[in-house]
Amino acid sequence: MKSNVFNSTNSMVIASLGIVINIVFGTVIQFIQIPLLFLDTIGTIFVAVVLGPFAGAMTGGLTNIIQGMITNPKNIPFAIVNIAIGLIVGLIAKKYRFNLKIAIVTGIILSIIAPLIGTPIAVLVYGGVTGGGTDVIFAWLLASGQKIFTAAFIPRITGNIIDKIASCILVVFVIQYLPLNLRAYQKSNQNA
Repeated sequence: MKSNVFNSTNSMVIASLGIVINIVFGTVIQFIQIPLLFLDTIGTIFVAVVLGPFAGAMTGGLTNIIQGMITNPKNIPFAIVNIAIGLIVGLIAKKYRFNLKIAIVTGIILSIIAPLIGTPIAVLVYGGVTGGGTDVIFAWLLASGQKIFTAAFIPRITGNIIDKIASCILVVFVIQYLPLNLRAYQKSNQNA
C-alpha cells in the first residue's frame, strides 16, 4: 500500500510553506504591479516538484481558498487552475528530472493549460473582468469586436507565458540550493 504524502511533519511544513509563498509572492507582485508576472503559483510548483502531484494540487487549491477568505473572494473559483498546475507539475516532475529544460517546457505547458481552465471561469463567473491587470486588454479586445472568450483568453495566455516559465525556472534554482534532506523528498517523489 502506498504511503500518504503527508505522513510526516516535514511534508506538511513544506506544503504549508508553499501556500505561504503563493500568497506572499502573489500579493507583493500584485501590489507592485509588475506587468505579465503574478508568481502566485510558485509555491504550488515547488511543492509539486518536491512532494508530488497530490501535494501540489492540495497546496494550489488551499492557496486560493485561503487567499479568497483573506483578501479577495474572486480567487476561490480559480482554485481549480491552481489544482491543475499542481497535478501537471507533479506528474512531470515525477517522470522527469525537473531541470532547466524541463522547467521551461513545463512553463510553456502551464501557460496554455492555465488560461484554458481559467478563461471560462473568468467569463462565466465574472463576465471576463476579474479586477486584474489584464482587464484593460480584455476591455480593449472586447471593444475591438473580439468575442468575450477570445478577449479574455488572449491577455491571460500572454501573461501566463512569462509568469509560468519564470515560476518554473525560479523553482529549479531554489531546489538546487535546498538542504540535502529536503532534496531527498524530491528524489523519493521521482522513485514513487
